[in-house]
Amino acid sequence: MANLTGKKIIVVGGSSGIGFGVAAAALESGAEVVIAGRSADKLKTATERLGGAGRVTSLAADMANEADVARLFDAVGGFDHLVATAGSPPPNYPIGKTDMDFVRGFIDGKLIGAVMLAKHAVGTLNKGGSMIFTSGINKDRPPIPGGSVVSAVAGSFTYFARALALELAPTRVNIVSPGWVDTEMWDEIVGDAKTGYFEQMGARLPAGKIARPTDIAPAYLYLMQNEFMTGETIHIDGGQRLV
Repeated sequence: MANLTGKKIIVVGGSSGIGFGVAAAALESGAEVVIAGRSADKLKTATERLGGAGRVTSLAADMANEADVARLFDAVGGFDHLVATAGSPPPNYPIGKTDMDFVRGFIDGKLIGAVMLAKHAVGTLNKGGSMIFTSGINKDRPPIPGGSVVSAVAGSFTYFARALALELAPTRVNIVSPGWVDTEMWDEIVGDAKTGYFEQMGARLPAGKIARPTDIAPAYLYLMQNEFMTGETIHIDGGQRLV
């Protein structure tokens, strides 16, 4: 598989959670990393935590704002791999009580954001490079009630990647689909109840535990390095689809 030494990788959502784990793993593999996200303060903290001997830079950008997305790629210039892990807490309303403004914001930030990233990445993505987007377990195990929107959005990424892999070939496009991962977003979603949720789900999973970002990051590096993998969705969920 291809070596990542000297490769430039953009990680959208790299200031926390899975994205931070990917950025750290890429640095360990010798890459140069650009982390992007909405909060300049979080990006500064993440950059300091990553260290990287000058191989980490950060750029504040809102992935729901096309001008920000365009500015991101203009600032970075040529690069080798794009990783998108950014997201926000999903809607969880029963369908009859759906807050449409919230839903539109979620779709803009997740799905439309991915489309905008792909649109503006193609101009500066180096030959032989790749794009990797993130879906999730909700497409396979939708929460009930209230899981219809997030399931639809998560599921759409598989088909997005398949079509885009053909359109952009030989640029590769793939998806990582994690299960539950212990990230800061869970604190926003369930607060102090997180420990109980994780204990119950961890006991059910064949893997026997809830993942941490370090458990998920290798899937992204594999997709960067494997030059024969495109149009695919990698499930890395500890067996959560099975239970």
